[in-house]
Amino acid sequence: MELLKREKEVYAGKINCQIQFGSKVIDYRLEFSDRKTLGITVTPNMEVLVKAPLSSGMEKIQEKLRKKAPWILKQQQYFSAFHPKTTERKYVSGETHLYMGRQYRLKIIEDSKAGVKLKGQWIEVHTPNADQTKKLVIGWYVSRAKQKFPALSEPIIERFKKYNVAPSGLHIREMATRWGSCTSKGKIILNPELIKAPRGCIEYVITHELCHLIHHEHNRKFYELQSREMPDWEKWKGKLERLLA
Repeated sequence: MELLKREKEVYAGKINCQIQFGSKVIDYRLEFSDRKTLGITVTPNMEVLVKAPLSSGMEKIQEKLRKKAPWILKQQQYFSAFHPKTTERKYVSGETHLYMGRQYRLKIIEDSKAGVKLKGQWIEVHTPNADQTKKLVIGWYVSRAKQKFPALSEPIIERFKKYNVAPSGLHIREMATRWGSCTSKGKIILNPELIKAPRGCIEYVITHELCHLIHHEHNRKFYELQSREMPDWEKWKGKLERLLA
């Protein structure tokens, strides 16, 4: 049933809708506005946003969405690589934890001085209270990310100078749903959780975000640039998905 123009104007915000495409259900947010064409966007958070002209009928909108469904699902799958998928950890001795793509076992050592260090195949956690283990390990990951990421980023940033671009800054910040991001002001933000991945995966995320300094959208030119700067990016994207899934 089509919405009348007057009815559409009542919706000041976005309408939550969905369509069925094969065995998949695609949720999307629909917004009517004073525009001539229908636009479909998949955000880095895998949300589907649809902006439609006021005169559009729901039947036509859904028909268009079904035609674009393969592209929508492909985009969502692509962005899924940038979404940390962490499993619940207990932070007890013997438990395995990743660092730079390698597995290490946790060893909790009772000590009056708190600290974390890498020793052989172990991540040693010295603490007077075992309940502080999680906090100490997370803090150690953040400190290692702050040390490693700038060093890994430097040669890649240097390479991008041939395009007359450079980030306004490189920041390490915890993000619930992203591995990295590039702000409108050119600031690159990396998730410290990425320190668990191999070097190639980290370089892939850095390259990806630097490409956004030149092409803001994930269009053909963006992927061409990413492939030019990192020809094997798909290999590292796949590894990131598999290792931290």
